[in-house]
Amino acid sequence: MRYGILSGVLWALDTVILGIALEKTTFINQNTAIALAPFISTFLHDFISSVCMLVFITIRKEWSGLIKACASKSGKFIMLGAILAGPVGMSGYVNAIKYMGPAYTAIVSSMFPALGALFAWIFLKEKMKPHQMVGLICSILGVLALSYTPVDLGTVSNLGIGFMYGLLCCVGWASEAVIVAYGFKDSNIHDEEALTIRQTTSAISYGFILLLMMQGLSFTKQTVVQPATGYIVMAALSGTFSYLFYYKAISRSGAIKSMVLNITYAAWAILFSWVFLGVVPSFQAILCGVIVVIGSILAANDHLFILDMK
Repeated sequence: MRYGILSGVLWALDTVILGIALEKTTFINQNTAIALAPFISTFLHDFISSVCMLVFITIRKEWSGLIKACASKSGKFIMLGAILAGPVGMSGYVNAIKYMGPAYTAIVSSMFPALGALFAWIFLKEKMKPHQMVGLICSILGVLALSYTPVDLGTVSNLGIGFMYGLLCCVGWASEAVIVAYGFKDSNIHDEEALTIRQTTSAISYGFILLLMMQGLSFTKQTVVQPATGYIVMAALSGTFSYLFYYKAISRSGAIKSMVLNITYAAWAILFSWVFLGVVPSFQAILCGVIVVIGSILAANDHLFILDMK
């Protein structure tokens, strides 16, 4: 449970920092930059995260294990999950941040556990107890209530487009969690190896497919030397640890519980938006955030009472 909550906290921080990066002049002062910013920022985000994990693998001298993991059937499933969550889900996520701000993006995209729970029930035969279903429903209702909170949670340029990108993100992330959970059925793959495969696959997909097709590599080179890149580096570091904790949670608790705990980033994003962006949330937003967190913890707990947790 700790791993799942930490993944949510760090992903909320990642969300807010990415939002700051996309507001920098590097990404908004040219028409080309406006079109390419979501893809370039995501590519740099996952590329930096991949480098961090490859350095970690090198320090631990675990290259042989990583190569074996890549060649395995489970490793290939993790690659598939990376493509769905990276080029598909993450593009939707960053575009949603661009059009409706980090707080609203966290709210809409945090509905992915509901879709993921359905996928896990169909493909992994994972089940939830009645009190866990209640917890999940409370979390989703809390998220929906947050989405209708009439407060300024960030700059919103086009709520409709942002919402559609948020839904695309939900599909990609929900699919990834289920596919990765299936991949972890191979006990020979470790969390760090799985995350390295995931981030490297995503970075390669962006670098050689999306950016090449959009002819954005030259602009990417210009972007790297700009101040906004520093924010992307910070977001990538936060995102790396978030994903590491997320994968640890999936391998130990399954797809549904991990997604439900990760959903708490909707609440943490409101807190970080207040701290770093000066956006003061209303009492209603705070109350809904608390409901999301409590509901998620209840949904992830096999026992009805917190005192019964092991």
